[in-house]
Amino acid sequence: MQALGRLEDLPQDYRDELASRNLVPLWPNLRAVLPPHVPSRATRPIHWPYATLRPLLMRAGELTPMEKAERRVLVLANPGHGLENMKVSPAMYLGMQLLLPGEWAPAHRHTPNAVRMIVEGRGATTTVNGERCPMERGDLILTPTGQWHEHEHDGQDPVVWLDVLDLPLIYYAEASYAVEGERQAVKAGRGDQAYARGGIVPTPLFERGADAYPMLRYPWAQARAALLDLASSQPDLKAVQVTYVNPETGRDAQSNLGFHALMLRPGQTLRLPARSPAQVFHVVEGSVQARIVDQAFTLVEADTCCAPGYEAVTLVNASGAEPAFVFVADESPLHRKLGVYEVRR
Repeated sequence: MQALGRLEDLPQDYRDELASRNLVPLWPNLRAVLPPHVPSRATRPIHWPYATLRPLLMRAGELTPMEKAERRVLVLANPGHGLENMKVSPAMYLGMQLLLPGEWAPAHRHTPNAVRMIVEGRGATTTVNGERCPMERGDLILTPTGQWHEHEHDGQDPVVWLDVLDLPLIYYAEASYAVEGERQAVKAGRGDQAYARGGIVPTPLFERGADAYPMLRYPWAQARAALLDLASSQPDLKAVQVTYVNPETGRDAQSNLGFHALMLRPGQTLRLPARSPAQVFHVVEGSVQARIVDQAFTLVEADTCCAPGYEAVTLVNASGAEPAFVFVADESPLHRKLGVYEVRR
């Protein structure tokens, strides 16, 4: 590729004149913003073992009462982006959140989209726009943009979940803000019960409702059963994976990030091809070895790791007797909207 002129090649008085008028010459910077063949990526492969994270999260519960935290979260920050930027990839934020027995995380709403993947504990609920969603291990719960949500814990043991937000994207667009609210009145009905069976939808006439997000809670028991049935019915299928979607449209459950559940058969090695979006892997059950670029991680239950875009990922089920189950979050909906989504074999 042709070499271009450098900024240093320009006379200092010319450079000073450009800067004084808020102008920048493109050609010395062109290769940085349009590199050949593969984008520049700051996202690094990183592994967050839950065994080391959990004690620090529990200590946060001792050090910081809810009234001083609002949301008691440890952010899983990718050092490639700078820890102060609190993001795991260009469009994804991850946080491990703790709710202790008797606590209430007050209602608020914000412009970033969020989901909660429940890691441990029971007895807590998330109420989203008046719909109360029980929180059980492995459940996925949506808190879409602009919708009121709060968390309450009536159980006996700590409840922990993994937050996944498109916060970096919304913040970059200078559109990120939050509004505090009052405790919500709980309304009757739950989307996860109304849409509990694939291919069977509420009548009459099945017309789309006014709610853009008719299903807020995706129980792990159903996702797990779907994976087992898929593996059983298609024994030659390599990637046993399901996607969390809007049950009325069939599109991604939220607008910018994609969410999936993946099953590895006992002893299976699965190579995921290089795709443009960055990915996050969180082990729900089992033990998985992940090979990403030049890194190798051993993930056990509740561990999380990330992979940059345009890199193949190899996952190996460490057990030869039991399947392993992995929650996957990625930026694929955003890439498709932007027209930059691609797969490289």
